[in-house]
Amino acid sequence: MFETRRRSIGELFERHRDELLGFLNNRVGSADAPDLLQEAFARVIRRDDEKPIAAPLYFLLKVAANLARDHSRRRAFESKWLNFGADCADGLSPEETPLERLERKERARLFRDAVAGLPPRCREVFVLCFHEKKPLPEIARELGISDSMARRHLRLALKRCREAIE
Repeated sequence: MFETRRRSIGELFERHRDELLGFLNNRVGSADAPDLLQEAFARVIRRDDEKPIAAPLYFLLKVAANLARDHSRRRAFESKWLNFGADCADGLSPEETPLERLERKERARLFRDAVAGLPPRCREVFVLCFHEKKPLPEIARELGISDSMARRHLRLALKRCREAIE
């Protein structure tokens, strides 16, 4: 019984592999698609339900879509909360002395504190401009403020950040 089920899943994999891989490539990119394809079939194999799958391709696409969605959410979470940035890359530089590293980390801390201490709307404009790379007119529209007000908020943010690290 188990051998028959495993063989049918193998045939299912062979029949729909290219289509599913293309689907996942479009959703998550070619670097992560093969891993998600493998996970999709692993989930089908681990499936406890003994009933045959009525629409195998649809079922596989649904599993792949769920995996792609979870993958995208995980990537978004990691990029938002687990962004180590320059600290990791620069920390390994053999040219940087311990004193230079300490000074760089202190400037980074002062900068983060300055950004955190900005008025809420000012901080929002700053983050949208520099972290999310949005142009000022788009930021102004999104926040419901004028372009000149968005520029004013950005100037204030830059001035305070510059003063904090000097």
